[in-house]
Order: sequence, then structure tokens, then C-alpha cells
Amino acid sequence: MSPGLEAGFTLDARLEADSEQLMWLGLCELRVMNDRRWPWLLLVPQRPGAEEIHDLTPLDQAMLTFETNMVAQALKSVTGCTKINSGALGNIVRQLHVHVIARSEGDPGWPGPVWGHGMREPYQRSDLRRFAQQIKAAL
Repeated sequence: MSPGLEAGFTLDARLEADSEQLMWLGLCELRVMNDRRWPWLLLVPQRPGAEEIHDLTPLDQAMLTFETNMVAQALKSVTGCTKINSGALGNIVRQLHVHVIARSEGDPGWPGPVWGHGMREPYQRSDLRRFAQQIKAAL
């Protein structure tokens, strides 16, 4: 069993297909969304059945906030972006996950949301590895 993986937890197939595992944090698996248009990370709390933040225990809620802030700071320092967008939407993928996205003026879709904007542009494997290493170093 991977570090942090709670018994009975299974990653949603859509999250697995659209993103790559980066590392394990205390509560969450940190993943990179495989879309090079935006530096985009996902935190997935390893709690079976969690769909909403309020489904987590108070301690897990605090840990999720801490890990989200830590990841947001690392992403901002790596990218030098104008704005960090964070959110737990879950309208399509119900499993609780938090998006942390670096946004800057002039990026595709600025200032609108990233969802539903054009077609996903997967990373080259070497670029994904480089981005992952930068994030790990910043954490």
C-alpha cells in the first residue's frame, strides 16, 4: 500500500486518466494535471467516500487547508504567476479533490475559468518531469 493510502480508498478513474502522481503529502496525494496550458496541481485526500470538505473530520479539514496552502505557495514560487486559483468543485468527478492552478494575464482563457476552455494539451514527458521536480524542490 502506498504511503498515506487509506484502506478502501480508490482514486477516481477520471482523475487517474487526466493527471500524474507527483508525491504523497500527509493527507493528500499530490497530482499534476496533464495539461501544459496551465501549471495545475490536484490534491486528493485519501479518505474513502469523501465528496465534500465537510465530509472530512475537523483534523482532516485543517490538514487539507494546510496542504492546499503549502502547495499554492510552492506553485506560485515556481511559476511566478499573477494569481493562484484554488477550488473543490466536484460537479463531474464527485470524489473530493482540490484544484490549485497558476494563472497569469495572457494565459489561455484569462481571466475566465480553465474548465471548458479549448482542448487539453498534454505535456511532453520531459517537461512534466521537469515541472514535477521544480514543485518537489519548492515543497
